[in-house]
Amino acid sequence: MKYLYVLIIAVFVISCNNKIKQKVNVLTAHEIIDKSIEVSGGESFGHSKIFFGFRDKTFMARRNGGEFLLVRHFKKDKDSITDIYDNFGFKRMINEAFVKVVDSMAAKYLASVNSVHYFSVLPYGLNDKAVNKTLLEDEYIKDKNYYKIKVTFNSEGGGEDYEDIFVYWVDKEFLKVDYLAYSYNEADGIGMRFREAYNERYVNGLRFVDYNNYNAKSDSIVLTELGKAYEKNELKLLSKIELENVEVNLIDN
Repeated sequence: MKYLYVLIIAVFVISCNNKIKQKVNVLTAHEIIDKSIEVSGGESFGHSKIFFGFRDKTFMARRNGGEFLLVRHFKKDKDSITDIYDNFGFKRMINEAFVKVVDSMAAKYLASVNSVHYFSVLPYGLNDKAVNKTLLEDEYIKDKNYYKIKVTFNSEGGGEDYEDIFVYWVDKEFLKVDYLAYSYNEADGIGMRFREAYNERYVNGLRFVDYNNYNAKSDSIVLTELGKAYEKNELKLLSKIELENVEVNLIDN
């Protein structure tokens, strides 16, 4: 009987230790995003000057602590147009002179500029105060196990498109965002996109990727199921999101 008691106690202790380890290893959505940001370049994003080209336009982002400057430059007909978004709001220059833009168009231009810059540095930015993160059930895509995180935004500080909803698939082994999906409001309802990251490269320590951009072939597919739909070849490739000639200059703190 003595040996039986010893065996029972040993099994109990091992079981408790395993449960403790399991609890320790469970990460929150915030912790997962923290780790994903870190392996992608971390806070160096917040002290950097980034240049890239995208669809015949040039972009520049300067972030230094809480200060930011996001720029888009392109030519239209014979005009040179520069859109500027910073801590003080949105401004537009045409041929190096500031012009007045009606509020409705300024909001549209600002959203367009901010969207390109937002996607260019993901997952950096997902710990902003207006961001809410929820950990969903793990999911396998192409035989790889992923954390699955739903992201929503507060109306205050969440921008013009605060009602958009995102889902991120973070590789459990390397903690990088390989896939993302999002829903957005359209005039005739809700639109959805699913993006597959490819062409990963690090420029001066910061991670950048391009994306294959898909939508669903069927209106019955919901946002959180787009990963499974991608596995089943139920998505249609719409376009490629490619950043060209990426340059990074880090700013000393």
